[in-house]
Amino acid sequence: MAKIDRETVDQELKELIGEAIPEIADEELDFSKDMVTEYGVNSISIIRLIVAAEEKFGISFSDYELSLDGYNSFSDVAALVFKKVEDKE
Repeated sequence: MAKIDRETVDQELKELIGEAIPEIADEELDFSKDMVTEYGVNSISIIRLIVAAEEKFGISFSDYELSLDGYNSFSDVAALVFKKVEDKE
């Protein structure tokens, strides 16, 4: 597998957000905004997104990393996904 960069992770994650949390319109998605207050993300939404990311990138999250409390924005999620992908390579 070719080395993946952060921009690619962000783009792939953006697609996964559209699939896992379809109520968020792609054109309004800003990775830096607060997920809960801006987009209404809840604990079920974040678990759906993380499970989709695990499948897409071949990574795994621990149980405590499934908690919404660990993330303020989609950028936080993307950073952890990227770190896990890098560690895997």
